[in-house]
Order: sequence, then structure tokens, then C-alpha cells
Amino acid sequence: MSVLTDIRRKFEQQGVLTQIIILNVTIFLTVNVVGNISHLQLLDYLALPVGGRSFLMRFWTFFTYMFTHAGLMHLFWNMLTFYFMAQIFFTIMGQKKMLYVYVMSGFSGAALVLAVSLLFPSSFGNALLLGASASVLGVGAVMAVYSPTYRVFLFGMIELQYRYFYLIMFVLSTIIDLSVNTGGKISHMGGAAFGLIYGYFLKNGRDLFDFNALKLGPKKLKVVSRNTSVSPPAGRRDDERMNALLDKISKSGYDSLTKSEKDELFRLSQK
Repeated sequence: MSVLTDIRRKFEQQGVLTQIIILNVTIFLTVNVVGNISHLQLLDYLALPVGGRSFLMRFWTFFTYMFTHAGLMHLFWNMLTFYFMAQIFFTIMGQKKMLYVYVMSGFSGAALVLAVSLLFPSSFGNALLLGASASVLGVGAVMAVYSPTYRVFLFGMIELQYRYFYLIMFVLSTIIDLSVNTGGKISHMGGAAFGLIYGYFLKNGRDLFDFNALKLGPKKLKVVSRNTSVSPPAGRRDDERMNALLDKISKSGYDSLTKSEKDELFRLSQK
């Protein structure tokens, strides 16, 4: 039991990005190693069934599918792309938002596939949806809208604005030859759509992750002290500074920040 406790503690000490990658790799190994030894078809319990209404009997797969891979190369490319996009995302947005976008993009991708499969059941049969692609493309889409001029280097040589990099990745993974892996590519579109919507609202001052900010109706007034010598709490100062840096990014791009501002942004995003 102490071994399991140590493993759990070490897992909790990792950042969200690392935790997501570890979870994807662990499930992959479980499916391919444990599944083969025990002769259990674990994908039937982890991947999302598409076609008909069988997903209602395995509702948990709506969540587990986005962490599940059967093929090594599928896992490798998804995690490599996720690592690259997530590094940029949490540098600017923070890790909590990244987890939210990852999961919600996965949900959106699954919802779109299920909707299409119910409209055209004969086109899907008894297919299974699995993989992190919808979630990864959702994470990337946020930055394509929020900070489109962020500079990235392909293979360390070709400099591109982030929006063009993302467009290339989306076209290569989704648009080319829709007749292959049609269900998976539809999920890509759903995940990317959520990321684009989230990024759009965020750039316009509304965070879909901040549920309190989305509440409608009159807001209560707070009575504050007139004593100007009293400084605001540290948490509020950090929030105000974070918002100022994000506002600068939304207007002029990430590259407009000085090195000290980038360091400050990274420090604040980890809180």
C-alpha cells in the first residue's frame, strides 16, 4: 500500500501537462500489455462506442476515450503535438485553464461525433472513438485565436506565426482525406471548435472557465475602505497584474512582452 501511496504522491506533484501525458501513456500500456496478458478487450470499456445508442450503457467512455490509444504512433504524435502546444498554452494561460480546455474539447469532439452518428447511423456501424486528438486540437485552437502572432520554429529553422502553424497541423490531421478515420476527424472539428470559441471569448474579456464571471443579473456592491494607504491583498494584486499582461498579449501578441514580463507571466500562471 505504501508503494501505491508514493506513486500517487509523486503523480500529484507533477504539473498538469505531465499528468495528462502520464495518464495517456499508462492507459496505453494497460490496454496493450495487461489487455494482451489477460486477453481482455479493454478498449471496449475505455473507447467511446459510436453508432446507435450503445454509448448510453458506457457513459464513462465519454471521458475515458480522450486518454486512450491503441497504437504506439497514434499515442506518440498526439503527445508530441500536445506537449508543444501545451507548453505555449500554460506559459500564457496557466495549467488549470489547460486542463479545462483539454477535457471540454474532448467532450465537444465526442458530442459532435455522436450527433453525426445518430443522424447517419449506417455510416458508422459499431465504430469506437479513441485518442486525444480532439483535446489537443482544442488546446491549440485557443492560442491560435488568443495569441495568433506568437512565433514558433518548425524543426528549429522555419519561423511561423502560431496561427499558420496551427492551420497546417489542422489541415494535415483533419481535412486531408476525410474518407479515412471519418469519425475521428469529425471529433477533431468538435474539439477545435470549442477551442476557437473559448479563445474568442477570452480575447474579448470573458473567461468561460470562470463560472462566476458568467452569472447574469445585478452584481452586489462591495464597501471598500477610503484609506488609500492600504494596499490591496496580494491575491488581487496578482490577478490585476496577470490581467494587465494578458491584455497586452491580446493587443500586441506574446512577443511584445519583455523578458521580465514573460518571466512574471510564467510565475503568476503557476499559482
